[in-house]
Amino acid sequence: MQLETWTRWPSREALDREQRSRPGLVLSFAGRLALVLTVLLGTVTSKQFTGAAAVVSMVILAATILLFTVLFRTSRQHRIGWSLAAASQLIVLAPIAHRVGAETLANLIWCGLAVVALIRFPMVVAVPTCAAALISYAVESGDSYLALVATVVGLGLLGYLIRLDAEARGTALRLLQQERAARSAEAESAALAERARIAREIHDVLAHSLSAQLVHLEAARLMLDGGAEREQVKERVVAARRMAQEGLMETRQALSALRGEFTAVGEFLVELTSREQVPLTVTGTPRPLAAEVGLAVRRTAQEALTNVRKHAPRAGCTVELRYLDGEVELEIRNAAAPAAPVSAELAESGSGYGLLGMRERAELLGGSLQAGPDGDGWLVRLRLPD
Repeated sequence: MQLETWTRWPSREALDREQRSRPGLVLSFAGRLALVLTVLLGTVTSKQFTGAAAVVSMVILAATILLFTVLFRTSRQHRIGWSLAAASQLIVLAPIAHRVGAETLANLIWCGLAVVALIRFPMVVAVPTCAAALISYAVESGDSYLALVATVVGLGLLGYLIRLDAEARGTALRLLQQERAARSAEAESAALAERARIAREIHDVLAHSLSAQLVHLEAARLMLDGGAEREQVKERVVAARRMAQEGLMETRQALSALRGEFTAVGEFLVELTSREQVPLTVTGTPRPLAAEVGLAVRRTAQEALTNVRKHAPRAGCTVELRYLDGEVELEIRNAAAPAAPVSAELAESGSGYGLLGMRERAELLGGSLQAGPDGDGWLVRLRLPD
């Protein structure tokens, strides 16, 4: 047996009243009250306790109650000095009670102290205290050898078994507290992940919408600087207004998507490519995708087409959605754009984190994102498990 086992106090969880149920507290109080009443009535109703003997017996009974109360409280607080002091006085008090004729009270002190010591003290203190109480009982009681052996062994086993039960309850309570703490941490982590997800969705929607608006507004400014017709400039402003409306609509869709209430990926890509006037090809058998996967495909398509419009507005572009075995793949490819004047402000519009955001989203879902030059053009390929 390790040294720590001998010097360790019983767990506070097992001894703390706050950890016990209300019925358990009621039963414990009722049991102690019944025990005190039994000893009290046995002392008062006995004819041998009259006069000074009765007074001495009552004083011993009151002292016993007080000392056991101190013992219980100080042992719960792990105050070994006060606990040993109370136990020592009880060991002295028991023979006195026995000699004045209060045998029931004396037996209660001996047996109770032996059991309580094993339950509430460290083993290095509990064993000597229990032994002292039982030796005092054996010397003073005058019982037969067989009765003494049975009583000593029985009390020792009873105290030790109750101690083991208390330790088991304490361990169970600690595990329950750890489980609750783990669940709380898990819930907090889930909340943080959900916040990150919402922030990512709002960022993607706003980055797409605002970048597209900036493209049209910048084009309108260039037209004004170049002396373009009023109708041409108006078309760009109207297009920017339309993109603002679409951004608002997509923000609402993103909030619905967070609740799993958005349209199928195929339908969304049809609408998106029709608006951008880009050909769409779908291969494989279309099937419903998980909410996160479908959302990643949608956002990647939006971001990629926004980049094409921003950096290569005259380039030919194709979008292909492939339903593979256990995977879905989205590919956006654009050829090299003819030379066209693009202002520095237009080229630098956007958040600057589009590709990084798409790649992080893909990796979080166990997929991959390839984005880079492809021949004389540019390729974005997203592959995700579904």
